[in-house]
Formats: sequence, C-alpha cells, structure tokens
Amino acid sequence: MNAADLPAGSIAIVPEGAARETRSTCPYCGVGCGVLIKSEGGRITGVRGDPDHPANFGKLCTKGGALHLSVMPELLPQVRALRPELRTQRDAPRQAVRWDEALDHVAQRFAALIAEHGSDSVGFYISGQMLTEDYYVFNKLAKGLVGTNNVDTNSRVCMSSAVAGYKATLGADAPPCNYDDIDHAASLFLAGSNAAWAHPIIFRRIENAKAQRPAMRIVVIDPRRTETAELADLHLQLLPGTDVALFHAMLHVMVWEGLIDPAFIAAHTNGYAPLRELVRDMSPAVAANLCGLKAQDIVTAARWFALGSPGAAAATRQPTLSLYCQGLNQSSSGTAKNAGLINLHLACGQIGKPGAGPFSLTGQPNAMGGREVGGMANLLSAHRDLANPAHRAEVAKLWGVADVPAARGKTAIELFQAAADGTVKALWIACTNPAQSLPDQALIRSALERAELVVVQEAYTTAATVPYADVLLPATAWGEKEGTVTNSERRISRVRAACPPPGEARDDWAIAVDFAHRLEALLPARLNGQLTLFPYPTPEAVWNEHRESTRGRDLDITGLSWDVLERDGPQQWPYPQGATAGKPRLYDDGVFPTTDGRASFFTGPFKPVAEPCDARYPVALTTGRLRDQWHGMSRTGSVPRL
Repeated sequence: MNAADLPAGSIAIVPEGAARETRSTCPYCGVGCGVLIKSEGGRITGVRGDPDHPANFGKLCTKGGALHLSVMPELLPQVRALRPELRTQRDAPRQAVRWDEALDHVAQRFAALIAEHGSDSVGFYISGQMLTEDYYVFNKLAKGLVGTNNVDTNSRVCMSSAVAGYKATLGADAPPCNYDDIDHAASLFLAGSNAAWAHPIIFRRIENAKAQRPAMRIVVIDPRRTETAELADLHLQLLPGTDVALFHAMLHVMVWEGLIDPAFIAAHTNGYAPLRELVRDMSPAVAANLCGLKAQDIVTAARWFALGSPGAAAATRQPTLSLYCQGLNQSSSGTAKNAGLINLHLACGQIGKPGAGPFSLTGQPNAMGGREVGGMANLLSAHRDLANPAHRAEVAKLWGVADVPAARGKTAIELFQAAADGTVKALWIACTNPAQSLPDQALIRSALERAELVVVQEAYTTAATVPYADVLLPATAWGEKEGTVTNSERRISRVRAACPPPGEARDDWAIAVDFAHRLEALLPARLNGQLTLFPYPTPEAVWNEHRESTRGRDLDITGLSWDVLERDGPQQWPYPQGATAGKPRLYDDGVFPTTDGRASFFTGPFKPVAEPCDARYPVALTTGRLRDQWHGMSRTGSVPRL
C-alpha cells in the first residue's frame, strides 16, 4: 500500500517498484465512486472498489471495474498524446516540439490577437471531467489574466439547467440531498434518468432499498422503456418535452385535493399564489392529452409524491425523493423542467428531511467542482454571479486584479458560433471533444476550421477534435494526476496518481499555469503590480486558494484541508472553519440562501416542443447513455472487455 494512503501517523516504507494500492476516485459519472488502484513497477495492474468510500462502499460498475484496462502500456502508442505538437500552417502536418516552443508560440499568438482584436477575441472551452484545481486555474486564466468571460464548459449542455433550476427556486446551486436519502424515501421519483445505465451504483442502491422495503413506491418519468423503468411501480411514459405539463398537472391535483403543506408554504416560500393560478387549467385530463398519458396515472403520481405512500394522509406525510438527470436538463425548456419538479417539493414540504428533496444527479465526475469554481461564462468562484457587481469585486480582490469583466461571456454554442463568424479568433479546448459531442456539428467543425488558432489540450489522439488542432498539448489522465473532485451529493474526494505520466504529458492545471506565466510577461498591465497571478507549485496550492474563495458562501469549505481529506476521507460541503464534519442535508431548518431566507416557486408556462410528432414524422429522437461506454468513448472505446 502507498504510504500516502495510510491513516495519519502511520509509517510505511514501500520499496521502489513494489506492488501497492493507491486510493483515488473513478473518472466516469457523477456518483464519485472510490477506487483502489493496484500498481507495480510504475504501471497500473488492477482496480477495485474502495470499501471505505461512502459513495459506493466497494462496488463498481462495468466501466469502473475495467479502468486498469484503459491504461495498459500496450495502448499508449495507439491512443495517447505523448508530446506537444505544433503546426504554423493549416495545410501542414503538426510536428513534435518541445514544451517551451509550443507554449511560447501559443502565448505570443494569444497576446497578438488580444492586442489587435481585444480580450474577447479568444475563448476557452473546458470540461466537467477536469479536476477542481484544473477548472480553477482556467477560470482565473480567462477572467483574471486575459480579461474575458469567454470560458465555458461541456456542462453547459448537461448540468446548466440544473444550476439554473436550483438557483431560481432554492437560491443556490446546491443539491440538498445525499445518497443515504434513498434508504429513507417512501416514494422515489426518477425523472429523465436511466440510472441503471447512467449511474449504476446509485441504481443498485435503489434496487436494494426496494428489496428491503417492498412498500416503497418507485415512479419513473421517461419517454423510453428502460432498465430503470422495469423497476418502477408506475412508469409515466410521457411524450418527449412534456415534463412541465406533467408537473403542473401533478401540482393541480395536489392543490385541489388538499395535499399541499400550507404551513410550509406560508413560512418558507414566496410566489405560491401566481403558480397556483397558472396550474388551475392544467388538469390531469388536459395534461394526459398533451403528455400521452392516462389521467388517472397522473393523479396517482401526484398523490404518491405529495404523501409519500398510498396509505398516508397530509398529517402523516412520508418522505419523497426525486432523482433527475439529462432528460430534464438537455432541453430548450430545461430550467422550467427542473424548477417545475422542485415546485412539487416546495408545495408539499418535501425537502430538508431524511428521504425527501430534489436531487439532481450529475452526469460528469466533476461538473459539480466546475460549478463551485465558477467555470462557466456567467458564473464566478464559489457560486457567485458574474452579473453581481459586489461578487465581481470580491473575486477581483481575492485574485489581486483591478477588475473582473462585467459582460457575460459566450456560452458553449455561442463561443463556437462566434468562431465560425470570425469574431473569436482563438479557441483553447481542454479535456473535451466538441467535434464529436456538441450539437450542430456543421457549425462546430466550421468554427474549428475558421478560427485562426486552435489549441487542443487532450490525453487521447483518437478524439475527433485533435485533427483540427494547430497546437496539441498532451495531458495526463486518470491514474496519473493529483487533485479533487466533487460528486452529486456535494462530497469532495481526492484523486491520486498511481503511476507516472506517459511520454511528456503534463497535468491540466500545470499546463495552464505554465502558459499563464508566459502570457503574464506579454500582458503585464493585468498583473496589477503583482509578480504573478499564478503562484502555484502544487495542485494543493490551487485548491487552497479555491477554499479561501468559499469563505462565508453557501459552499464554505474553509474548515477542510487536504490533510483532513487524507485523515478522514471524502467530505461533504459546507464544511466551514470550526466544523468537524460536513452537512449531509441542506435546508433542514427551512432557511434558504436568499435575501429573505425563503425559497421561490417558479412560475413558467408549459411550452410545446418546436417540432411535435405527427403522421408524417412519427418518430422522436432522444439522447441517452450506453451502459458500458462513456461519452465519446475516447477511453472506454479502447477496452475490449467493454
């Protein structure tokens, strides 16, 4: 075993090349499973679930259990980026160069473009698969040094709706629940989530809860009949895009059957009256016609949600937990869908107690960490809003810069549209594969062709975006890097290296810091009298600055340190200074992070889909996970077992 992984105070001498196990975290979905990486002689030889990690207690899915097969040395020459590459002409092939040459070239090109066209002529597109430390540096690089808010993430097309839904209703982007709530829920609603494939370890926990408590009611809201739906007591197989109509009809039933919690509404919420009027005409019969459901099924779902179990009454209400994912998020009405579901929790007081609350399941391993550091075009560190002048001033003070730009940056699709239009001249893409994964591929590829400079920071040469790169920067991958991630239940876990990186690959945060130091010499005015904005010798130093940015915020982690994480294992936020543990469940006191401490009902009408099915076009296409693969398969696609 690695000495770093033993309890504090332990001493272990591990001979060079000896077999050892290193505690780390799985790099796939947002469950955040702990893993023990087996290594020997500088290579990873196996992996097993960490029995002490509270997210998975030793269990792994098929992808996690095959992680070691994705880093076999035999694969490296075929799939991994091993050295920096550069081309100075689009019609020429890239050539291997030294790191200094690659980063000097990029810094000079960025500085020249900024001088000629302004700070907003460059943009960064990053990823929910980055570690928190990577995310923090890129966010600061763009907003602090370059002076642009053109930094966005692939989380824009998956989790940004969940962010907006939480903020619009509860006041902050903070999932209030935890995985233990599955074991306490009397009713469990899964909306837009095929957890059996997308979050398998969570689904196993749901199966176990159902087996132990057969009276537990499970409702699945999904247009598809999935493996998850097979476990359901009630499958609401609605038409795609009609979730808001369903939620409004369920609230209609709750209101007119007296199933709501008037005391909770009066004491802890705002905006109930206009929402009540909005749903007045959305009866189960009306919604059934819109959603393609039976009216009685809508009534049944509303009663189970409000009361928690069929035999309960308002006075004996049992807890209801909702789990939701991309089926609600990936939509032109994603915010309204998220908020519509949260409305139901607020109307019935189904929040802040064991087994109750709206629980957004994160798709990527560290989309939560990216949200925490403000790694999106409209956000700032520690859940601050870019549009808030006081928040911009707080971040500018922390970073020691004169200001943080006020104008909202370009979001993911806007960024590529601007590159296609010629407004954005340089794109830096890190840890994501837009030439495969973003919608409107004609636009994305046009943007990559038109941009004057495309930098791709990537671990895998097989990614579809790599051929568009003028500069390829080889990055480390799972098993090779150090840092932290945050999972769906707000739990921060350490990621640890078990083997050295291949070739000349470097950590994402280190690449960004090295580039930033070179750019600082070319943009000295942004330093505001400091020697550097990036004084980070280690990823822990980056994390410590991120920690300070959270002081006094809803996600305050000033009581945490890497030493605490080493000693006590993964911890949930908030964990403020002086605390001895994180907070497993939020809003148990009925106080929300808003100006008046109240949550807000979201009043938004149902909007039909732009292109409904009809006799000529009867088929609707939706997105979904493959059980044994991950995203664009850059990693999992190289594993024969999968």
